[in-house]
Amino acid sequence: MPQSEVIVPLHARPQPRDRFARPMRDLRISVMDRCNFRCPYCMPRETFHEEYRFLGTQERLSFAEIVRLARLFVQLGVRKLRLTGGEPLLRANLPDLIGDLTAIAGVEDVALTTNGILLGRYATELKAAGLHRVTVSLDSLDPQVFARMSGGFGGVEQVLEGIEQARRMELMPIKVNAVVQRGVNDHTVLDLLERFRGTGVIVRLIEYMDVGNRNHWRSDLVVPSSELAARIAARWPLAALAPTYRGEVAERYVYQDGAGEVGFISSVSQPFCGDCSRARLSSDGVLYTCLFATHGTSLRDALRGGADDDTLLEHIRGTWMERIDRYSEQRAQLSDAAHEQRKVEMFYIGG
Repeated sequence: MPQSEVIVPLHARPQPRDRFARPMRDLRISVMDRCNFRCPYCMPRETFHEEYRFLGTQERLSFAEIVRLARLFVQLGVRKLRLTGGEPLLRANLPDLIGDLTAIAGVEDVALTTNGILLGRYATELKAAGLHRVTVSLDSLDPQVFARMSGGFGGVEQVLEGIEQARRMELMPIKVNAVVQRGVNDHTVLDLLERFRGTGVIVRLIEYMDVGNRNHWRSDLVVPSSELAARIAARWPLAALAPTYRGEVAERYVYQDGAGEVGFISSVSQPFCGDCSRARLSSDGVLYTCLFATHGTSLRDALRGGADDDTLLEHIRGTWMERIDRYSEQRAQLSDAAHEQRKVEMFYIGG
């Protein structure tokens, strides 16, 4: 008799790699497309005004749907989850979702990116739910610059209090992300670094990127990380650190006087597409394989259409294996038409 065919369950098959042999290790989950800021480089106020239509409740993934998908992504190799927005803390009962995600076997890290305005209110609940760490977006300590870069919402002191509460709750390591724009906030970088030196909070300086189509990006507004590093080293000598894992997006340095660490995220001047292992899930359940993606794959439709787990796994696996994204490496060679093609907006899938 012929030997019976052995059927290997999808979740037991080798973990997928894309067309450039990149594995999938990180999943960024946008839980909310709304935000209480109007940062010009993300959600400019002239576009995202009071009458702008954001997603309705039923259009967003439910917590149960997010958890189900997260479990499947973990079966395919994801080990780190990050909750983003918009502003994720605007999503009601977020600690409940965090508790469910941290309970998934195989998840090594669950983090949150926030603008910090609501962090002081929720840090205790987030810690109790099992959140490991937070990243806070803070572009400047100067009140006028902060107001310009937040669209006039919130205040520096609220963000700083949120960071302090996160420190008290030991949501560590806390990282502060600052998007640096020439002539806007680059003159305040040293003050920001000085504020957090010696506190254990890690500041990461991010080159201004052309995410989406509504942030009026121009290359002359980019301050290369090498220029910032030279400015910083002139005041506080730095020493480079080795990456802690393959695919780490930030180049890390320590102050030689022992006052802590600073990072540089250099997507424009030093692209790191070759090691990118990030998938992104929008709040309405679309899978994107790049921050600069022009299209995505709807998982919500399959979920709500009754697809079983094996079907969803095949959907995710196939999308990742067809991935060829390397926009940052190609940016300089793109034609104006290609450069300006419609890309997904950052508020929709997180940074």
